[in-house]
Amino acid sequence: MDKNMFCFQCEQTIGCSGCTGNSGVCGKTADTAKLQDELTGALIGLARAVDSTTAVSKKTSQVIIKGLFTTVTNVNFDNASIESMIQKVRAEKERLAPDCSKCQSPCGKTDEYDMQQLWNADEDTRSLKSLILFGIRGMAAYAYHAAVLGHEDDEVNLFFCEALFKIGYEENTETLLSTVLKVGEINLKCMALLDKANTETYGTPEPTEVTLTVEKGPFIVVTGHDLKDLQLLLEQTSGKGINIYTHGEMLPAHAYPFLKKFPHLKGNFGTAWQNQQKEFDHLPAPILYTTNCLMPPKSSYADRVFTTEVVAFPGTVHIDEKKDFTPVIEKALELGGYKEDQILTGINGGTKVTTGFGHAAILSHADTVIKAVKSGDISHFFLVAGCDGAKPGRNYYTEFVKQAPSDSVILTLACGKFRFNDLDLGEIGGLPRLMDIGQCNDAYGAIQVAVALADAFECSVNELPLSFVLSWYEQKAVCILLTLLHLGIKNIRLGPSLPAFLSPNILNFLVENYGIGPITTPEEDIKTLQSGCVQ
Repeated sequence: MDKNMFCFQCEQTIGCSGCTGNSGVCGKTADTAKLQDELTGALIGLARAVDSTTAVSKKTSQVIIKGLFTTVTNVNFDNASIESMIQKVRAEKERLAPDCSKCQSPCGKTDEYDMQQLWNADEDTRSLKSLILFGIRGMAAYAYHAAVLGHEDDEVNLFFCEALFKIGYEENTETLLSTVLKVGEINLKCMALLDKANTETYGTPEPTEVTLTVEKGPFIVVTGHDLKDLQLLLEQTSGKGINIYTHGEMLPAHAYPFLKKFPHLKGNFGTAWQNQQKEFDHLPAPILYTTNCLMPPKSSYADRVFTTEVVAFPGTVHIDEKKDFTPVIEKALELGGYKEDQILTGINGGTKVTTGFGHAAILSHADTVIKAVKSGDISHFFLVAGCDGAKPGRNYYTEFVKQAPSDSVILTLACGKFRFNDLDLGEIGGLPRLMDIGQCNDAYGAIQVAVALADAFECSVNELPLSFVLSWYEQKAVCILLTLLHLGIKNIRLGPSLPAFLSPNILNFLVENYGIGPITTPEEDIKTLQSGCVQ
């Protein structure tokens, strides 16, 4: 493939086919894309060095998970940082197979993989391998967050090696398809692991109203997904007269009892990640990026961007593993914040949002929900969830929620909810019609709710009056979609466009076996999806 670069892993890829020029839609340069390919090829070589062991060491797992996470969209734009990660992967392979580099008759067993072989493969093989690769990249993010909190799983860690091995060296379509579905199976375990890590560390999320008003005085905006970084920042800013505001996927942090105890965790600033260049423009406060969702910062606020963990951008200050947030704190005090309180709003003009309707919170009202369904007070559940993005057509999700019948309940999660989470949809039986389950990884909670309802009504999830209407942008959405397919959930609506990496044959397989389809119009999709066995 004779291109400056090739990348089609996100929803906004150019022409719904692939970014091939000097830079991608996300902002990464062709050089960065090539380094990410080199890193992936090195990871496949490392996976081969692990060979057929029944367990992977903690050190090896950490390198693989961090390496995969580094290649997720909008995470790392810094070539030096990626080059350093490549060297760490090679060093780990050398530690596992020291004789390979000295061998006089190399067999190629632990060679790095040339990603051009994948991008130039026949379209069905490329499609299946891309589903596996992008799925484990997303899953690596969840495994990373769980590991930060001291939770790991041997089966999850070993599967990363298995999947990488097959990306590089498996050609059988049937085997690759089986591995695609196994990504969904293992990701379910990974999301359960992270759910356990979060709740054991910070408590069970509680329904919580969050203000969008920013008080006067110094403040820091924290974006991303990593609750541990937020905790450390809250501890280091305690008593310093600095308020903390979440942004994007960090919003659900307000629902965790441990984090709620910090009085200077005040509210949420802004909306979803794709609006940051507008919302952060001349912001009188620093922004701390803890995971992906970093857009190349504008000059008007570049001097107040701080990154940590695997996030990196050239010229910004990076907070290393020592987690000393002093530079962020000093910048907040220097900038001073707003002179007066700022009454800000969501996309639809609302001044507050609610989060914290995790599976424990919803299922604590299971009797009320079941009674409302049986009485006809609740006609349908719609899970309207996923990643947001800047591509035209995403207002579909706002209109879908607005047009959903008044006797339906909207479950939501991830940053796609910012399209409508400031709407007041009222209540049914004392329960809000709009329930924010949490971050993208909290799709695990939505699954637990669906399974519990299916058990209560003695039917399958597919027979429930429950429909999945998903928006996607990057690789974490891919692994969640594969988990839903692993569970046999059918008739999912996906948009605003279908993945460019799905070949016609693989797409046809998903349509025939799972009924997956593109979104159309809110009116047509609501009409089509409103069905279920429960009376």
